[in-house]
Amino acid sequence: MFDTKCKICRRAGEKLFLKGEKCLSPKCPMVRRPYPPGSKRKRRARGFSEYGKELREKQKLKNWYNLKERQFKKYVKEVLASQKKVEDATSLLIEKLERRLDNVVFRLGFALSRTQARQLVSHGLFLVNGKRIDVPSYQLKKGDKITSHPRFKKSKLFQNLQNKLKKQKPPAWISFNVETLEGEIKSSPTIEEAAPPAEISAIFEYYSR
Repeated sequence: MFDTKCKICRRAGEKLFLKGEKCLSPKCPMVRRPYPPGSKRKRRARGFSEYGKELREKQKLKNWYNLKERQFKKYVKEVLASQKKVEDATSLLIEKLERRLDNVVFRLGFALSRTQARQLVSHGLFLVNGKRIDVPSYQLKKGDKITSHPRFKKSKLFQNLQNKLKKQKPPAWISFNVETLEGEIKSSPTIEEAAPPAEISAIFEYYSR
């Protein structure tokens, strides 16, 4: 049996890396069954309607960042509302999504997936500028420092991650001190480093209907 997140990737037709290390192993369902889920093996549709394409792109990015429809729609609508005030709406949307605390925890390597990062943040296992924050959507800004709560450092999960953290290479906009295990927001996220698996313009079209 394949879980829901694996079915999301199979439905999208590409790996969205929603299951951490499993996505990199030969056991990944996208390797074993690279076709849409269902009782019978299906061929992928040769094409989509314009609406279908927009919906597909929206679903990919929403699932990539592990967001519910209401949350994701809120981000997109905020960007659309400010389109006349910004030069690059695409970069603004990605910046908002990348600056989420759960995403930064994932980018730093403390979690194997954004789903796990969201759970860790919700349990209050990370500090921002020394203050415990348990809101996954918390927006980080330049200069903010992220550290793990002492309770997390005592957990088995942290012990297993220590060697991986030393090998982790966060994006250029986040610095990471391997000795103190402290991350700091140094600049703005870029769409090039984020490398979202979706066509953002199609997403804007979807929510502009």
